[in-house]
Amino acid sequence: MSLLFALALSIGLLAVVATWLFLGPLAAFHMQVWQAFVAWASFFHNGGKGDGLVKTVVCMSFGAVVGMASVMLIGQLGALGGLAAPVAVGIGAAVIVLAAHIPVLSTIPSSVYGFATVAGLILLGKDMSPTAAIVPTILSIVVGALFGWLSEQVAGKLTKPAA
Repeated sequence: MSLLFALALSIGLLAVVATWLFLGPLAAFHMQVWQAFVAWASFFHNGGKGDGLVKTVVCMSFGAVVGMASVMLIGQLGALGGLAAPVAVGIGAAVIVLAAHIPVLSTIPSSVYGFATVAGLILLGKDMSPTAAIVPTILSIVVGALFGWLSEQVAGKLTKPAA
């Protein structure tokens, strides 16, 4: 079986499982399937395998923490009026880029994905404070990255010739 077809099959079937998990058993923990799908994509963006798993979880989690801190900073910058949010986001973006000199945080896009996923949950979540959003976001990132790893493993098994 071709790698593309194997990936289509493994990702498609595992997407069914992931969606069921997030809309069912994991819903009570405020975990989000869309955050997991972003992490799943980040896993492949980072080259897959163990390295892609680590880069995704570390960089996206870091970005989520920076995003949470940026949202919290908006209140502290209230004197700036309508500029408070843009300035807070700009500071967070600068922190992400400056942190990229640390090898484990060098995948800037994955850190930005993490920032965006926590910000999205805070903005879209009903009564979701920044501190309440961080744990379900990081858990969703970890589960999504693991689904990426699993889909790669399954696709690998499907592409091996029969013995």
